[in-house]
Amino acid sequence: MHLYRPEEECGIFGIFNHPEASNLTYLGLYALQHRGQEACGIVSSDGENLHTHKAMGLVADVFGDQNTFSKLPGSAAIGHVRYSTAGSSVIKNTQPIMVEYSRGAIAVAHDGNIVNAQLIRSELEAYGSIFQTSMDTEIIVHLLATARDDSLVERITTALERIEGAYCLLFLTESRMIAVRDPYGFRPLCIGKLGQSYVVASESCALDLIEAELIRELEPGEMIVIDKNGMSSCMPWKKVKPQPCIFEFVYFARPDSFIFGKNVYMVRKQMGRQLAREHGIEADLVIAVPDSGVPAAMGYAEEAGLPFELGLIRNHYVGRTFIEPQQSIRHFGVKIKLNPVREILKGKRVVIIDDSIVRGTTSRKIVKMVRNAGASEVHMRISSPPTSYPCYYGIDTPNRKELISASHSIDEIRKYITADTLGYLSHEGLTEAVGEENSSYCTACFSGDYPIRFQNMGRNPQLDLFEKEYIK
Repeated sequence: MHLYRPEEECGIFGIFNHPEASNLTYLGLYALQHRGQEACGIVSSDGENLHTHKAMGLVADVFGDQNTFSKLPGSAAIGHVRYSTAGSSVIKNTQPIMVEYSRGAIAVAHDGNIVNAQLIRSELEAYGSIFQTSMDTEIIVHLLATARDDSLVERITTALERIEGAYCLLFLTESRMIAVRDPYGFRPLCIGKLGQSYVVASESCALDLIEAELIRELEPGEMIVIDKNGMSSCMPWKKVKPQPCIFEFVYFARPDSFIFGKNVYMVRKQMGRQLAREHGIEADLVIAVPDSGVPAAMGYAEEAGLPFELGLIRNHYVGRTFIEPQQSIRHFGVKIKLNPVREILKGKRVVIIDDSIVRGTTSRKIVKMVRNAGASEVHMRISSPPTSYPCYYGIDTPNRKELISASHSIDEIRKYITADTLGYLSHEGLTEAVGEENSSYCTACFSGDYPIRFQNMGRNPQLDLFEKEYIK
């Protein structure tokens, strides 16, 4: 049993022209650990050869031995932290992927998900391609290797013309680092500078750790090439309307990061303020489900004129799995990670702020925990609309049958989680809180309005069923 949240996608980091490239990449991945905790890896270049080290586990464990960095020499490196959104959780599926082909050696790290991966893989296998992993990322390597263009930039352009879906990519060769963001801009990717070195990262918090200056975010559909001559940029693909993932603001990104032109912490506080306007209630205090619910709870409390308290304390030192005692403890999975502060909650009318309700089982246990701690009333408030549709663009969410809001009304959900009242931030309130000055956002997990339609998906039965039943 575990405290359920939609799992993060992946995080990527790269640096070019620095004598401690692999060490700084390790630190960058450390800052991006929240985007994936299953596995991690680094590939470095010494100008003549590529070197790699990757394994299952957290960054601190995989790269905890200082001797590891002596095996990753060179002034350029890319790294990856992974949560499996495509492909099973095994060592062969760790990234970056590194291969040698007729044009030399190349490594690639990928954040996102390719929705036509199975179709392309089937075509490649029919022509004799042999795949070593079950990851969608490996398809990019095969397309790159079979492209007939002369330059690497042209081969990457040709390969990605076949790809549909979400991708932020980092390529590394012996002499170049190339960063790419898909035309829709689903996932964040930024570029910074550290002295004479260029740095690319999924989120700006990774730049902060190594004291690199944030230059800007990559534009949707942009390719950046970094080599000994500096940095160049091109936009080689057909332009479409960008639709960055709004759930990055709701939950995934770190609050201190700057993504899609905004600070995540300030956006989450604004979500909380808007939530208080839409679903105010007479209460004594506001608490958050830590950690992602904290900024929204602070915004809610400020707008509602209520005190904000740390009524739930999170244990930050719990691993991904744990052994439950033979004599079962009620709600053990939640209790081992969250504990109520009874002195704060006893006899109080409590508003609980969380970022989302997925299956509802965790929310139910939290409400009961707060009530058992002595709260006289428990009001649940969610700083996003009901999550009713799965994401196919790089986030591991349950299928639609497992999403409670896909088949239950808000009042039915309220009764299930045993709250006195339940209120979600409206879709309009969310977009107002985030702001849409420069672009609209992908809200498919709330609305079912998918920017990329799932056509010709090959042998993927889940997506075939989804296409049949839910896309009109």
